[in-house]
Amino acid sequence: MPSLRIYFDKILEGASPKVERQALTHVERLALVRRHGDFSLAYSTAVQNKLSYFGDADGYIAFGTKMRHHFALGDPVAAPVHRPDYIRRFVETAGSPWFVQIGEETARVLAGLGYKVNRFGIDTRITLPAHDFSGKRNETVRYSERWLLKKGFSFEEDKRTIHLDEIARLSQNWRGDRIVKRWEMGFLNRPFADHLGMDMRRFVLHGPDGELVALLDFDPLFRDGKVIGYTTAFKRKHIDASPHAEIGLTKFAVDRFREQGISMVTLGLSPLVDIGPSGFAESDSWRNAFQRAYDSPWINRRRFNLQGQAAFKRRFHGVEEPVYLAFREGTYVEMLGLLRLVKAI
Repeated sequence: MPSLRIYFDKILEGASPKVERQALTHVERLALVRRHGDFSLAYSTAVQNKLSYFGDADGYIAFGTKMRHHFALGDPVAAPVHRPDYIRRFVETAGSPWFVQIGEETARVLAGLGYKVNRFGIDTRITLPAHDFSGKRNETVRYSERWLLKKGFSFEEDKRTIHLDEIARLSQNWRGDRIVKRWEMGFLNRPFADHLGMDMRRFVLHGPDGELVALLDFDPLFRDGKVIGYTTAFKRKHIDASPHAEIGLTKFAVDRFREQGISMVTLGLSPLVDIGPSGFAESDSWRNAFQRAYDSPWINRRRFNLQGQAAFKRRFHGVEEPVYLAFREGTYVEMLGLLRLVKAI
């Protein structure tokens, strides 16, 4: 028998503003991403389950619905010149939806539509080939790679030769060390899959005895049908692995991308980091709440290690680019809907 929560969710979602969903197939969405998917979440919007799509054959906005409210995920997957039009039409149709983890250009359009825009965290971009891990500030990253090689570890790109059950065991082991073990977050992240999706890349670390110790999966970034970069999608490591494992494997992957002429790697969202003024009209109360959440020992110990994730990404000294959250009202009920959508509560 469905739980009361699911029952009431269906009632509330049935009362949400009616949005005409575009029945884009998986293949059609990926085709649009290959043309216009130049931001970190683009690929995930095309392949993540349980998302809805507003748009047409030339582009879309991915969104989820929870507690009667619609939440757009990332920027529109459309030609940059046409993105403002998709945003305006979605706002008119969806009854003041929220926009989550958006870039500056989308934030600027929404600010012009009367939205409040708050900083939501940062995405870390490593621009290649200029960034090469040389110099004193990258010494600890280089040391992690040297330490692993000295101890008999080996790096490689997985060409789909590792048995999926071995990957499944590693992922299950990794889950056992998470703060919240019963579920993975959603919406901003999609569930991990043992197999790689189309155009994804996977890099792995093996121990001295050949066992799989860690893996790192990347989603592609596209522009005009060409891969221009990659963004970190998933990482898994054995709970007993050295702290050097994740650092060294990330360096190995970035070095391979540089050698192949890839122009950028992004490390993904660090939530609630550097929540200063956004430069737009914003909610002071939510800015203060985000700052308190990031500083909260309880949240970092019991819900999500915000500080630890930010510290890891800052080891690589990339360019930190703000990402934003935009809304018209920003009520507590709407925020509750977002927290439930991302499975933070």
